[in-house]
Amino acid sequence: MAASLNNKSLHTPLQEQLDLITQNTRALVQPERLAFSERMVAELFSTGIEDRILQAGVAPSFSLQDGHHGKTVNSSDLLALGPLVISFFRGRWDPYCMTELENWRNLYSELRSRSALFVAISPQTTRQNAFTIDQHGLPFPLLTDPGCAVAEQFGLAHSVSQEHRRYFQSILVNIPYNNAGLNYQTATEESWRLPLPAVYIVRQDGSIAFAEAHADHRVRTEPADVFAALDAL
Repeated sequence: MAASLNNKSLHTPLQEQLDLITQNTRALVQPERLAFSERMVAELFSTGIEDRILQAGVAPSFSLQDGHHGKTVNSSDLLALGPLVISFFRGRWDPYCMTELENWRNLYSELRSRSALFVAISPQTTRQNAFTIDQHGLPFPLLTDPGCAVAEQFGLAHSVSQEHRRYFQSILVNIPYNNAGLNYQTATEESWRLPLPAVYIVRQDGSIAFAEAHADHRVRTEPADVFAALDAL
């Protein structure tokens, strides 16, 4: 029998928490910056990337370094223990990502009660993942995916355009440093790669049971939907 969903985080939809971030941002940020951000989201959505994500079949396997101790984590080892929930996130600089991961932190015991495991994957360095774990008290692995190589296999990876790079620089978000320890002058194309925020459930046989990704970084998968999919396995 599935564990009861008695955790408060399941009764406060994640999207309501994220919408509050958006409301506060719109109240504080200059209109021209807001307009550019809106255009950035619209342009990514218009590429149709959401429709091209991997949604069925066998999930790509991976071996990535964990921010806890820098050890390599293999997806095959995790799947030997139970179904796997994978969260792809952009980085610790994104408040939407951190709100999402904090929700999963609060729901981690509920997830483990279903014998499932949880990992989060981003292009940020192992050092940045270690900072994230310590700052937010995360109990699950944060894995480093250099250049979004694994995210690419899931159909989630995209490159930040030149125009958008200047925007991130103007708001002091140094993505190349976060992803590769590089400054703007030495940044490589690989260091400007990001994944769509996404959640996957992978069955123990390696097949994809659930897949959802969003080109609008302000929209995320509801944990309640993930629990419902786990309960249906």
